[in-house]
Amino acid sequence: MKKFMHLACLALLGIATVTVWAQDDNGGNPANDENASQPEKASAPEARSATPTAPPDYVIGADDTLRISVWKEPDMGVTLPVRPDGKISIPLLNDVQAAGMTPMQLAASITEKLKKYIEDPRVTVVVTAMNSQRVFVLGEVTHSGPMTLLPGMTVLQALSSAGFTQFSNLKAIYLLRTENGHETKIQFKYRDAIRGKSTQTDLTLKPGDTIVVP
Repeated sequence: MKKFMHLACLALLGIATVTVWAQDDNGGNPANDENASQPEKASAPEARSATPTAPPDYVIGADDTLRISVWKEPDMGVTLPVRPDGKISIPLLNDVQAAGMTPMQLAASITEKLKKYIEDPRVTVVVTAMNSQRVFVLGEVTHSGPMTLLPGMTVLQALSSAGFTQFSNLKAIYLLRTENGHETKIQFKYRDAIRGKSTQTDLTLKPGDTIVVP
């Protein structure tokens, strides 16, 4: 009986020793073992957003959407459409003519008018939607017809909105563009564009362009 008790005590001592060693390996903190089993999460990349803008020589038209901001005057910031009469309504100034001007010309006009109310105003005008300008997508697409031309829109972006039918011939897509009274046919290499083979493959659209998908 004494021999059995002696062996039992040795067995318990061995278990206790193993437990102590296990705790030492984990720094004496069970939470360390849990943390060790979870890989460190990589920090998410900083989000970057690029807002496309109309070219400097773009002429504002009715139905275009403008974002107007005044430096250090957050209450003056507005995003609004150009009315059919070509005017916009902004705080302090009420109606201001916008159609027929470039963004820089409109900014200068608003700046001059605001000098009566604000000291040294600094105005920025950005065209966020060129609704007065349209392009057209025809042929084997799911959504054919006119499409609002967004700033910097390319052929590939327009096609992504139009969609293809099961009969679309992706190798024969072309762009029709009229300049100085002459119509030009430009072949569009769709597969090269989606693979990014060349920065010049995906064409930037101009008002009145027509994309044809046979």
